[in-house]
Amino acid sequence: MTGTGSDSGRSLPLTFPRRVRHALGDIAALVYLGICAVLLVWALVVTITDSTDESMALVIPMLATAPASFVLFWLPDAAAMVVLAVVVGALVNATVIGWCSRVLRRGPGKPDRGE
Repeated sequence: MTGTGSDSGRSLPLTFPRRVRHALGDIAALVYLGICAVLLVWALVVTITDSTDESMALVIPMLATAPASFVLFWLPDAAAMVVLAVVVGALVNATVIGWCSRVLRRGPGKPDRGE
């Protein structure tokens, strides 16, 4: 990092964690994360309350977080692995959505300063 504070006259370079935090702070990314959270809670409630063990409700959050969730879907068969796949998939997709939203709002030819 080159600058030590706001009085140095230069802005600090955006590191990878700061870029991810800025992308996840975008309103489009937050809305997507909220929708994924609601879908996951709904699917878990439906699956737990289903007495026939034939619930396909967990397919909906998996599809909502595809393609990133499918990478982790092949982990050992357990409910925790499905939840992990959906959470990681949602975070990856929300980061991409937030980054795309910031780039599109920024306009052509303007650098991303993370402001």
